[in-house]
Amino acid sequence: MSTPSHSTKDQDQSTTMGFTLPSPTSPSQIAQTLIQKKETIESEIATHISILRTNNIDMTTPLVDSEGFPRSDVDIWAVRKARVRIIELRNDLKDVMDETGKALEGVYAKPTVASSTNTGSSNQASTEQQMDVQEEGLSPFARVNSVAPGSPAAEAGMQKEDLILKFGNLVRSSFNPPSSLTPLAGLVSESENKHIIIRVRRAGDQKYLTLTPRQGWGGRGMLGCHIVPYSE
Repeated sequence: MSTPSHSTKDQDQSTTMGFTLPSPTSPSQIAQTLIQKKETIESEIATHISILRTNNIDMTTPLVDSEGFPRSDVDIWAVRKARVRIIELRNDLKDVMDETGKALEGVYAKPTVASSTNTGSSNQASTEQQMDVQEEGLSPFARVNSVAPGSPAAEAGMQKEDLILKFGNLVRSSFNPPSSLTPLAGLVSESENKHIIIRVRRAGDQKYLTLTPRQGWGGRGMLGCHIVPYSE
């Protein structure tokens, strides 16, 4: 007697880089899954970076001496392997960050009244629409002046000339005077290794990014970008 085969729909899962993602159910769940995947990749990157630091090496330090011979004070094989894996993981991380941004756009997409089926849900939709109108009216309060390669800001997808509309729970009215970004610096210092959702305007479009401030990425500060006040 043959055993009936299961439908492929019952096994609708996507496996990438060794990670098994559940079938999409909602934008928020997809975003959460991607954020967890991002954390796993970042953890593995940190492990390989620790190998480089143990050898007093970074991603560009020469592995040969002045005469062209392999350095005897460095574990050449381990360093080369770590460098290759870091490059691979950083590429994977960029892809995950891009997907996370798209998922977050779905999370914060405009609700429609048409989806309401009763008075309660209509009221909720109306409230959500009012909040969305407020979100649409956000004005930029800061501009990204520069982004260091390999930094948390770069991994989040921040780019030079991005205009910041919202940074965590901070909006333009959070800054008094507007020329002071002290609240932003305070939020960053309190959010080490925690995710901050930021909303930026780039070339007329709005994008959601996930930024994770952290030390030890190889440069100064926990962001690796220079942010300056901005007014329209």
